Amino acid sequence: METDDLSAPLGQTKPKKSRKLPAVAPQILAGLLGLCGLVVVGWAALVNDPLGGEPVAVVATQMAGGAAGSGAQKGGDKEHSRHDGDMAKAPAMAEKTAPPPGSKIITIIDGSSGESKDVVINGPGDAKAVDAPPGKMNGKPARQSPAPAAGNLLEKTRHGDIPKIGADGARSYTVYAHARALPAASKDLPRIAIVIGALGISASGTADAFSMLPASVTFALAPYGADVEKLAEHARADGHEILLQVPMEPFDYPDNDPGPQTLLTSLTGEQNVDRLHWLMSRIQGYVGIESFMGARFTATEQALTPVLQEIAKRGLIFVDGGGSPRSVAAQIAGGQSLPFAKTDVVLDAVQTPLEIDRALARLELAARESGAAVGYAAAQPGAIERIAAWAKKVESRGFVLVPVTMVALKTKSS
Repeated sequence: METDDLSAPLGQTKPKKSRKLPAVAPQILAGLLGLCGLVVVGWAALVNDPLGGEPVAVVATQMAGGAAGSGAQKGGDKEHSRHDGDMAKAPAMAEKTAPPPGSKIITIIDGSSGESKDVVINGPGDAKAVDAPPGKMNGKPARQSPAPAAGNLLEKTRHGDIPKIGADGARSYTVYAHARALPAASKDLPRIAIVIGALGISASGTADAFSMLPASVTFALAPYGADVEKLAEHARADGHEILLQVPMEPFDYPDNDPGPQTLLTSLTGEQNVDRLHWLMSRIQGYVGIESFMGARFTATEQALTPVLQEIAKRGLIFVDGGGSPRSVAAQIAGGQSLPFAKTDVVLDAVQTPLEIDRALARLELAARESGAAVGYAAAQPGAIERIAAWAKKVESRGFVLVPVTMVALKTKSS
């Protein structure tokens, strides 16, 4: 009979037995963990999900008439680059009303707000020019088929088709130019070229640019915009000259990143030219290249020289976006016989109506002093409205509004 604690002699308390977990418990726990590991490994082996864990945005595009796949790009399997904020989330597409016969719809997704907006490309069956003069529609020249880009002006590369000088000496800056025929009384007047950039990034800004600006305004397309190929075709058909914006390294890179395939001073000339070829293959039919950002790159002769040599070799012009007062682009372009223009005034540096009007006045002054000047603004609604109002009156003040090639080629000849 066991004695309890009260009846046990003092100092002779019987030690208690410690309780131990059954030996089987750790084995069960280890088995469960092993089973979980097998499930994870099996799932990874059997399920083919290369984007597992990555955020994915699916953008559906559709042409009027139900033809799917309008967003497909030419030239094989091209990469789809993501630009900071360009297409964070694509809202579900609602069913669209059919456009006029022969027309197409381009859906542009605003990178900052996610808002989608349709830009209608008018076809031959869409007659809106009730009050327009003969040969014009909505104040612009009647639509024309863009010059063919096949064969003679294109070279196939691993990235896709890029411009080249034709076997007959034809160059893109002449074939795709939309030069104005100036009367004798206007040939010596100061020339002003306006370049509107970042087409395809802001939905509302892009729509306003197409609907409000005259054909003499040059459009510069970002290589990352939605439906950028169709926007290029639309712009050419409306009589606009187009430029391709090429991202170049700013001083605060990578904190300020212009986008994928940016040309960098840390890369070799061959590497930058390869990136340039990738960018060149995004669209067709442009007259030249415009630098985007690029304050450090355009100020670095060793990095910029092989790029401008390649642009000259491809039969294009170069427009310095005006990112740096220390740019050496003008000197290099002169040595390469490369048609060149530089942005004299950034029109939307301060995005208020008053400051944009003041910038346009400075642009007129620069044109009077040197005979020609170039102004630049991004495709944002506020800037487009002020520039459109200015463009209606500028020629009455003794200027001519011209496409950018008429400034670049004039500069080269002089």
